Amino acid sequence: MQRRDALKFLAAGAMTPALAPQLFAFFQDAHPASGYALRTLNPHQNATVILMSEIIIPETDTPGAKGARVNEFIDVILTEWATEEDRGHFLEGLAGVDKQSNELFLKDLVDATPAQQLALMRALDETIAMGPPRPARHGNTVPEWDTQLRGNFFSVFKGITLHGYYTSEIGFTRELGLEIIPGAQHGCVPVAAEKKA
Repeated sequence: MQRRDALKFLAAGAMTPALAPQLFAFFQDAHPASGYALRTLNPHQNATVILMSEIIIPETDTPGAKGARVNEFIDVILTEWATEEDRGHFLEGLAGVDKQSNELFLKDLVDATPAQQLALMRALDETIAMGPPRPARHGNTVPEWDTQLRGNFFSVFKGITLHGYYTSEIGFTRELGLEIIPGAQHGCVPVAAEKKA
């Protein structure tokens, strides 16, 4: 799978429990090892990403987005996979969340109360449903390449959060209960006498 194809899948928000092991392996490469140092997100942006992703996928009986280190996954996507324009669009969208929070609550999202944070996140989610419809595609339409991180910011953010979580070790194995490599194949196993007949 090519980077561009993976980003299309990621930006489409297509997340399914039937995630193919090959796709998991591809996105697993974007999950950094422990001790990762952020390269695109500054500390405030990172705190905002952690908060927003944890509201989308909170900790329950399994770790949430914060436990799966989705913020680091997003930083890798922005640093290594996104174009300069897409990175700028994403960061502008993140700044726009704080702008809305300041207009409503006179403080950045991370400084708002949990009730205010949830209210703003729900409002952002409603913008996806109320947004303009996607233009119809025709069979001969030539796609515009490398625009996977553009469009409605919150829609893009949710898509990346879901992919970051469900392709993490926590999301894939503990939440979905899937295995990267299914059980072993035992070809030469003796057959019980009662099954031979």
